[in-house]
Amino acid sequence: MRDEELSGLLREAAEAHRPDRARMLARVERGTAGERPAARRVRPPRAVRPWLRVAGATAAVCGVLAAGAFAVTSAGDDGGARGDRVAAAPSGQPVSPSPAASAARRGPAGLDGLRPENGPLWTGGVIDPHSNPYWAQSNVTLRTTEPLSALTVELRVAQTGGVNTTGSWRSLPETDFAVSVNESGGYLVYRWTLRTGRKVPAGTHTFAGQYNHAEGDRDARGDYVTAHAVRVSGQKAAVGDRFRRDG
Repeated sequence: MRDEELSGLLREAAEAHRPDRARMLARVERGTAGERPAARRVRPPRAVRPWLRVAGATAAVCGVLAAGAFAVTSAGDDGGARGDRVAAAPSGQPVSPSPAASAARRGPAGLDGLRPENGPLWTGGVIDPHSNPYWAQSNVTLRTTEPLSALTVELRVAQTGGVNTTGSWRSLPETDFAVSVNESGGYLVYRWTLRTGRKVPAGTHTFAGQYNHAEGDRDARGDYVTAHAVRVSGQKAAVGDRFRRDG
């Protein structure tokens, strides 16, 4: 076949051809889709192990405590006199109490060597429950199992503010006792002394001192009572006790 005839046939075939547009677009789209890179899978972050979280938190707390201790130490070390600081005693070594604390435990000097009971005598002191924020009554109970030929009862009310007497009384006959009230050494002192020739019978007896005081619930822990007696037999006895609030 000659070249001219071949060219003519090709031309006629080209002119007769009608392309399938829809099919071509579909192929293009499929090709394009195949060239897209695959999507990257994002792995979730690895969970922190529990023991690592605990260790981290512990380290953080230790750091804060260490910083706080350093700050306190630094604040206290300001170059001031070291005599103003209180040093802790070494572990296992007792700390000696101050003289004032030791004296407070021993109680008032008037009670040195005295107990609430001695031989036939017993005594005790309480604040009367009918006392109020402005006025009080101190009740002294004295019990003896033997008659007494001599007796001195002394009630000492600590001067806690505004303490002044409003009277006194006793259950024994008034004419049997000499009574005095005065202030001495920071106390309001009531003293009942049995008159010569009189006797106190065996039994339970009451002595009371009444007084005003500064407004409020008065602290009676510094109050105390003493009693010195002579039995009919001639033997001596003495007792003493601190006060407490009744009930």
